[in-house]
Amino acid sequence: MTKRLFGALMTSAVLSVAAFSAQAAECIAPANPGGGWDFTCRQIGKIMHDIGAVDKPVQVTNMAGGGGGLAFGHVVAERKDDSDLIVAASSATATRLAQNAYAGMTADQVRFVGAIGADPGVIVVAADSPYQSLNDLVDAIKAQPGELSFAGGSAVGGFDHLKPLMILQRAGVEDVRAVKYIGVDGGADAITQTVGGFTTAMSGDMSEIVGFLKSGDVRAIAVLTEDRVPGFDDIPTAKEQGIDVVAVNWRGLYVPKDISDDDFNAWADKLQKVADSDEWQAAMAANGLAPFTKVGADFQNYVDGVVGEIRELSKEIGVIQ
Repeated sequence: MTKRLFGALMTSAVLSVAAFSAQAAECIAPANPGGGWDFTCRQIGKIMHDIGAVDKPVQVTNMAGGGGGLAFGHVVAERKDDSDLIVAASSATATRLAQNAYAGMTADQVRFVGAIGADPGVIVVAADSPYQSLNDLVDAIKAQPGELSFAGGSAVGGFDHLKPLMILQRAGVEDVRAVKYIGVDGGADAITQTVGGFTTAMSGDMSEIVGFLKSGDVRAIAVLTEDRVPGFDDIPTAKEQGIDVVAVNWRGLYVPKDISDDDFNAWADKLQKVADSDEWQAAMAANGLAPFTKVGADFQNYVDGVVGEIRELSKEIGVIQ
């Protein structure tokens, strides 16, 4: 074998190893193409590459099944130390883990690395409702808890149901089970129930109520975010009304549990760079998301608190034992 041929083979081998070791990161979207989890993987992955946070385009794998449970189980069983893997998650992920919907798997089997946008939770009343503030509504419920009701686009025990229960629990209502909730098919139907006088208020997300706000059919008496939502600055937060509840449908990521702290922090840093980018601001504006940035340990602590609170509320209303 000539030296030139041997050198060419060695160069080819080195390049092959380098190509293998520099493989692209993968983002699992626990659903079919389209929808929130797929959006999270594709938009965040694209922007990570566009702004240079990763060297190669992030590969997206759709893994639908079990409301996110199939992907969660795959990560826990087969990818638990894969530092090149991220997985799309949302408030629904935390709710299902809290309610044991993933066949015994628990939130502490992965690490939640960050969220950088959210559809804010809202509490809405009809335009002619006598309740002018969240505290007006809470005081009325305290006085007659079995008489007032909420409508929402999720089933009993779902996130739209849990939002007002969190508010009432923080406000000192002792038996939140006495408060009626009607689960209907989506936010528009929930607003119709409220505008029609069949329920006192509606629990939903900002994206569901924008058209009804503009038409004057409803008034939003609270947004469940840390700060007021840009573009909807006249809607006060629950926190500024003295009720410390943040309940948003966040868009974020988790990573396998057994990756190193350095790798975890590196993903948190990449996600923060996306959050700070003009590209992400444009993506949020185009898709009706509000700023909601928590990364690294801050986000892990937030998810731990939310899972614990939802678990206790779910037990209290009989969704789980």
